[in-house]
Amino acid sequence: MDRVSRSEVESAEPIDGVQLALLAAGEHMNIQQFRIEPGAVVPEHSHQNEQLGYLLRGELTFTVKGDEIVVQAGDSYNLQGNEPHAIENTGERVAEGIDIFSPPRTDPDWAE
Repeated sequence: MDRVSRSEVESAEPIDGVQLALLAAGEHMNIQQFRIEPGAVVPEHSHQNEQLGYLLRGELTFTVKGDEIVVQAGDSYNLQGNEPHAIENTGERVAEGIDIFSPPRTDPDWAE
């Protein structure tokens, strides 16, 4: 077993107001912590990885295929691989949660 302490993992801020940290990674999946400030926008993008997420705090609006889907604290979500999506924190609170990627997304563009 490998243990990853959050205190040993650096966060990146690939977009103003969006902080991401790659945590534990296995052969078939990995986990990422995110923090998105109110008003911050993650532009439309896609990746080969299936993405499962759980929102711990706040509220996010996902745009997928032209539809806006509001995700609130306590909600989980699933984005298929190669499914274009955008995310915006339209709420008044910081949004925090975790994403799980399969296959592992251990070297995303934002980490460079």
